[in-house]
Amino acid sequence: MFLLRQLAAPLLVAVLSVSVAAAQDRKPATVTLPGAATLTLPTGTSVTPAKTGPKAYKEVITAKAKTNRGLMTTHFLDEKWFFEIPDSLLGREIMTVTRYSKTAAGGGIFGGEEVNRQVVRWEKGPENKLFLRSVTYTVVSADSTKPMFQSVKNSSAEPIVGAFDVKAYRKDSSANATVIEVTDFFKGDNQIISLDNVTKQIYKLTAIQADRSYIQLMRSYPINTEIRTVKTFGVVPPTITLPSPFPVPQIGQYLPAGRDAGVVTMEFNTSMILLPKNPMRKRLFDSRVGYFANQYIKFGEDSQNSDEEVFAVRWRLEPKNAADAARQKAGELIEPAKPIVFYIDPATPEKWQKFLKQGVDDWTGAFEKAGWKNAIRGEYWPKGDTTMSLEDARFSAIRYFAADIENAYGPNVHDPRSGEIIESHIGWYHNVMRLLRNWYVIQAAASDKRAQRKKFDDELMGQLIRFVSSHEVGHTLGLRHNMGASSATPVEKLRDKAWVSANGHTSSIMDYARFNYVAQPEDGVTDFFPRIGDYDKWAIEWGYKYMADNKNQEDDKHALNALTKERVKNPRLWFGTEISPFDPRSQTEDLSDNAMKASDYGIMNLKRILPNLPAWSAEDGEHYQELQELYDNVVSQFRRYMGHVTKNVGGIYDSPKTYDEPGAVFSTVPRATQREAVSFLQRQLFTTPTWMLDPAILSKIRPDQGVEAVKSLQESTLNSLMDGGRMLRIIETTSRTTGNYTLDEFMTDLRTGIFAELKTRKPIDNYRRNLQKVMADRLILVATTPGLAPLTFIPPGAGYKFETRIVDLKKTDLPSVARGHLEVLLTDIRAAQTGQADKMSVYHLKDLQKRIELALDPRK
Repeated sequence: MFLLRQLAAPLLVAVLSVSVAAAQDRKPATVTLPGAATLTLPTGTSVTPAKTGPKAYKEVITAKAKTNRGLMTTHFLDEKWFFEIPDSLLGREIMTVTRYSKTAAGGGIFGGEEVNRQVVRWEKGPENKLFLRSVTYTVVSADSTKPMFQSVKNSSAEPIVGAFDVKAYRKDSSANATVIEVTDFFKGDNQIISLDNVTKQIYKLTAIQADRSYIQLMRSYPINTEIRTVKTFGVVPPTITLPSPFPVPQIGQYLPAGRDAGVVTMEFNTSMILLPKNPMRKRLFDSRVGYFANQYIKFGEDSQNSDEEVFAVRWRLEPKNAADAARQKAGELIEPAKPIVFYIDPATPEKWQKFLKQGVDDWTGAFEKAGWKNAIRGEYWPKGDTTMSLEDARFSAIRYFAADIENAYGPNVHDPRSGEIIESHIGWYHNVMRLLRNWYVIQAAASDKRAQRKKFDDELMGQLIRFVSSHEVGHTLGLRHNMGASSATPVEKLRDKAWVSANGHTSSIMDYARFNYVAQPEDGVTDFFPRIGDYDKWAIEWGYKYMADNKNQEDDKHALNALTKERVKNPRLWFGTEISPFDPRSQTEDLSDNAMKASDYGIMNLKRILPNLPAWSAEDGEHYQELQELYDNVVSQFRRYMGHVTKNVGGIYDSPKTYDEPGAVFSTVPRATQREAVSFLQRQLFTTPTWMLDPAILSKIRPDQGVEAVKSLQESTLNSLMDGGRMLRIIETTSRTTGNYTLDEFMTDLRTGIFAELKTRKPIDNYRRNLQKVMADRLILVATTPGLAPLTFIPPGAGYKFETRIVDLKKTDLPSVARGHLEVLLTDIRAAQTGQADKMSVYHLKDLQKRIELALDPRK
């Protein structure tokens, strides 16, 4: 038998085979060619279909192929891309991480940012197919040898996201492998290697334009394969909206390129990273220490219910050998088998690179507390080394984004089965320096003369960069924000130069403590920056202490619990979750153990800073945008102080504990503290903060004089104070224990302060008239239509969960108390009109009287 290679129609080669028939078969054979043409073959030949399915390896991957070997060997031949997948990879979990390489401008997305991630698995299918399945870890079986394992599998089918014809098998002494073509898959729009539907909707994108989408490059490394693609998307056609009194809200936004060209082109990089064959031993989550966590439902044969297994996200640090493990156990520092290394993106401006590196190196001491030396370090990217790539999953990096976003972030790619961090790319946006500059001026310039200028010198800005670098590195080590750390510092210690120098103003760099705004110029404090503190060192010890004698994760849990019980007795080692809705110790941007005193000090500094803003922002030939920006930051800082104080009212302390620890998990903020908070607000906010209304500044940046701006500040705080959920917590805590701050006391303190002029008969100015109207309207709303409110708490030991019950406020004491205070207020307003000489005050009081009368008796 021979293939008909000598005929002039080459298309036949792929579809026909020809054989010589017996001599007595004299009929000529005919073949229909593409295009309906026919070909008559010599007498004595017959036609049979050519063999389909996999071909010989050398027929598919010829000598012309450009090959790159690694996790999955890639071949490029005749404008097609092939994967060669070794049998040893079948069934193994692979993490796919897709990031933007280049993005369309104007959408707030930048090259290097993550698009999506998903675990996948290759497996053989029927009829010479290879499938790619998506794996989601929602439920697992504790033991794969037990019957329940099959039951779990039956309830968690994994979707097939790719099906590929096997082109060839490679069989040799080194490894057996399967060859598939992946060109169309990676050019296409499969969600795991492209944009999801929600993102497309946000940017008004439609399907991929195949003729303008292609694979740019594939490259393989020992533990990952990288695929760089260019994808062009269509754009949703604009709709003509006719004028309407009821406009239809529009979903999403057009990218400028889509609006101008009708299509949007982006470049993507998909990393396929092999997860460890043997998952790292999990470290079970403990809500007393702040780690990011993974979780899934675990079913075990011996358990009487399903268990929610929650475990920390962290790097794998292990001794190089048993001898090192023994040395570490004896108290000697040892080097890990594989240290944590962050490379500095070579695209980073050179003068900032050393500060980013220092931010990484600053964590060395924390790891020494856990028994490791040289466990983490920053490295500069080697110049001219073509063997290294930022896309290689073996290398973690701090990536620099030339973007106007004022932010940085610290993500990681981790194994969802165990929490093991595989790699991390910290995102650093250029304009984070603008944010740092504004923060530092507003919070520290009263005491630090280096901040009293428009542009900081490189050393000051470099140290600010170093602090943020350390914070983001902490996230990549698995650490969550510890918003409660600063509450361990007594407020007066923040003014003690020696104490701050020795301890820092917060016990954790993972707090949002920013800078020491409490210290006064006369205190002589020179240390304003956060640093890696006592809590951070303890958290690293908890997450990375190697426990050679323990056999499993349960042994680790018991050993760590014994350690944690002792450590958390020290307030500086306490973790305050960033998601607590009611614990005033856990707040962003706050300092000290007393928000009222700290905010008083902060406002004293704001009063010093504000008059200097014109001089500190001045530049000949420029308009007043800089002054506007700094003034807005002063107002924002003042607003933060109001929020810090407000959270004490109706506050509940949340202190996670285990059964073997004494004391309550939840306790009410003391009555005296809540009253102190209301008194502060009366004094600093509801008494008009006229110091903010500097005419020398306002006349240059806005046409009004701040009346509505002050009302906005007061109204937002008053609405927060009289929020249904907050007042509901006051009712609940009063019912629990006598001596707590009652709802009646709260409303009395609020009302008598805001309506103080009713007793004094003093004229009521414009600012106070506005405030009193806001208060009266809020009382009317609560008394007549109180609505619904959430009663929310965090379950003990939970990772990120809230439990919320919606309460109908009409069925509580709240409208009753509000109505009682409206009646008292009405009586006071009627009486105050006698003897009030100011005409506008009388108009105002008559208006309030009518509003309240109508609310209490609509028939009037």
